[in-house]
Amino acid sequence: MKIHELITETAPLAELCERLAKSDFVCVDTEFMRENTYWPELCLVQIGNEEEAAAVDPLAEGIDLSPLWELLCDNDEVLKVFHAGGQDVEIVYNFTGKTPQPIFDTQIAMMAISQSEQIGYANLVESWLGLTIDKGARFTDWSRRPLTERQIEYAIGDVTHLAQIFPRILKKLIKTGRGAWLDAEMEKLADPENYANDAEIAWKRIRSPGRNPAVLGRLKALAAWRESEAQHKNIPRGRIMRDETLADIASHPPKKQADLTKVRGLSNAWKDNDIGKRLLKVLDKAEPLPKSEMPEKPKRGAPLGKEGALVADLLKLLLKIRAREIDVAARLLTRADEMEALAAGVRDLKILEGWRYDVFGKDALELVEGRLAFAVKDGRLLMTHVDELHAGMVEAQAAE
Repeated sequence: MKIHELITETAPLAELCERLAKSDFVCVDTEFMRENTYWPELCLVQIGNEEEAAAVDPLAEGIDLSPLWELLCDNDEVLKVFHAGGQDVEIVYNFTGKTPQPIFDTQIAMMAISQSEQIGYANLVESWLGLTIDKGARFTDWSRRPLTERQIEYAIGDVTHLAQIFPRILKKLIKTGRGAWLDAEMEKLADPENYANDAEIAWKRIRSPGRNPAVLGRLKALAAWRESEAQHKNIPRGRIMRDETLADIASHPPKKQADLTKVRGLSNAWKDNDIGKRLLKVLDKAEPLPKSEMPEKPKRGAPLGKEGALVADLLKLLLKIRAREIDVAARLLTRADEMEALAAGVRDLKILEGWRYDVFGKDALELVEGRLAFAVKDGRLLMTHVDELHAGMVEAQAAE
C-alpha cells in the first residue's frame, strides 16, 4: 500500500480524491477536538482504500476541502467505510449539510457476525489482523502544528487497517446472509436529521419531566435558548447549563432572577448577570407545548407486576441463549424496554417484524404465550416447544 505524506494543498488532495473515486470503497476517519467548543474542530482527515492512503490537514492555510466533500457526499458509486462513525459523520454534516452516502460502519456490522456490542477499533484490529495498536498518540492535541511523524503514522493506520478488515467483514456478512439485517442501522447512521443542530427540537434530547404541556413548553423554550447561547459562544451546551438543571427550571420556574441562586447547578452570579436576565425573558415568553408536538406515550401495555417482571427476565434469558446460538450481538435483536413491553402484552413492536421476528421474535412470543419452555440437555440450557416436551414425556412413560 502506498502511504502519502500529509496533504496540505488543494491540488494533491484533488488528485487523490480523483483516484479514490474509482474505488469500490474508501475508509474514512477523522481527528478532532471538541472539549471546549460547541462545534467540533476538525484537525485531520484520513482516507484510503486497499492501494493508497493519506492524511489531509484541514487546518493548512489555503487548502480547499471541496474535492473531499464531493467524494464523500456526492459520489454514490463509492462505499464510505467508518468504524464507530457517528461523530465523523457529524463533522462532515457540519461542513456540508450532507452525510456520506452510501455508508458502512464496521462496529455496527460486527454486531451481526459476533456478540460484540460496541467493539473498539483497537480490539477490532487485534481480532482480525493480530496487530496491537500504539494508543499513545490517541489523546494528543491534534490541533497543534506541526504534527509529529508518530501522530501522522497513528492516524493513517486507522484507515489502512480498516481497508484490510472491511473486505473480510463483508465476506462473512455475505456468507451468513445477514447483510440485510444492517440496512436500517446504516440508514439511521446516515440520516441527516440525526446531526442537524435545530434549536427547536433540542428539547427532545432531554429526559422529559412528565407530560405537562406547560412544563414541556418551558423545556422547549429553554433548550432552544441554551442551544443558541452555546452556538453563539462556541462552547459546549453543558457549560451554559446541564440538562438536569434545565429540566428542573422547566418544572419549577423561578419567579424572579434572584431565585436562580436557589437552583442547583447555577452559581450566585446568575442572580444579576445578563445571561440570567435572558433566561428569565425566555421563561416569561414560553407557551404550553401544542398537542401536535406532545411526545408519544411509550408502549408499555399493562403494568408488569411481579409475574410480568419474571416473564421479562425469562425473555432476557432467551435473548442471551439465542444471541449465543447464532453468534450475534443481543443489542441488534432487541432491547430491555421492548422485551418488557412484550411481557406486558404489547404486540406492535419491531421485535415482531421482519428478520427480527424470524430469528428471535417468534420464539419470544411463544415463550410469553406459554408455547415455549426452557430445558437442560447435557448440561446446556436450551429452548423447547411445550408440545414437543409433552410428547417426549409421553414416550418416556410408554417405554417404562
